[in-house]
Amino acid sequence: MGSSESVGIAGLGVYIPETVMTASEISASTGIPEEVIVDKFGVIKKPIPGPGDTTSSMAIKASKDAIKDAAITPEEIDLVIWNGAQHKDHPCWLAGLKVAEEIGAQNAWSFDMEAMCGSMMVGIDIAKSIMIARADVNTVLLASGYRNVDLINPANPATTFMLDIGAGGAALVLRKGTRKNLVLASAFKGDGSFSEDCVVPVGGTAKWPMTPDDVERYSFDMTDDIDDFKRRLGERTMPNFYAVIRESLSNSGYSEKDIDYLAILHFKRSAHLSVLEELGLAEEQTVYLEDYGHLGQNDQVLSIKLGLEKARIKDGSVVVMVGAGLGFVWAATTLKWGQTD
Repeated sequence: MGSSESVGIAGLGVYIPETVMTASEISASTGIPEEVIVDKFGVIKKPIPGPGDTTSSMAIKASKDAIKDAAITPEEIDLVIWNGAQHKDHPCWLAGLKVAEEIGAQNAWSFDMEAMCGSMMVGIDIAKSIMIARADVNTVLLASGYRNVDLINPANPATTFMLDIGAGGAALVLRKGTRKNLVLASAFKGDGSFSEDCVVPVGGTAKWPMTPDDVERYSFDMTDDIDDFKRRLGERTMPNFYAVIRESLSNSGYSEKDIDYLAILHFKRSAHLSVLEELGLAEEQTVYLEDYGHLGQNDQVLSIKLGLEKARIKDGSVVVMVGAGLGFVWAATTLKWGQTD
């Protein structure tokens, strides 16, 4: 790829709400012992939305930080892609246009996309493809807000695996023709056999109109046997997780031995450690998000920000972003951090 076709990350931003829920508070709301929340679920605390923390407002705050980090003006943005959550300020609504308006990206067009917790990598790949295909798109903002914590019922034992979910915002500015923080290859896998195993069962066209009783059911729930779901997911998730990592690396000209930093989603502590062991990585080659929980598609950007702050990512580092989204989709993107000649 020549320099005129290269795409890199020019800036990143993260917004974390000030309001938090501690492991002790999660324990009190669920009856699960606090030490289990910390040791097994891997959550010491997690941010939850405070007053005014709408889904779009968290993305807007992160976007402003990303623009500042990129040292550009909002007018330079050609396209805003919303790759945050579907649980937005309003149903059937384009959040990306709201972001573009609020940040002053007056020259940008916009669309919304969603791949659940794989959305950051999918958004990067879509943005890169559009920039290479179109001469009039040189700067793209990826904007994400996430507060699916609203849709988790702590009293529902079937969805305890989602208790790490919190709230926050993340954003990336991507630029064409740069040799900095290069976006290399991405890889994806999907398995639609999980598509309706865990859903919000009311409020969509499959259950419309809503009844007064549906208000109490407006949260994620299992439609399949939880033990069967966990068995099937256990058989498929980690092989697919490793497959997208290795494919992304291979198509970027690297192997897992070349990984310097893994920007990985938050999931239970044992799974996190298993991934590091499988890839031959030390704990210092990533950041475990135990003080944040799972912020959906924001996890990878948050991890990179923390990795930079802790000097775990340096110029020349090979960084792999990886996540998995309910439904189920697995996604990975390889980056070459720093300036590339």
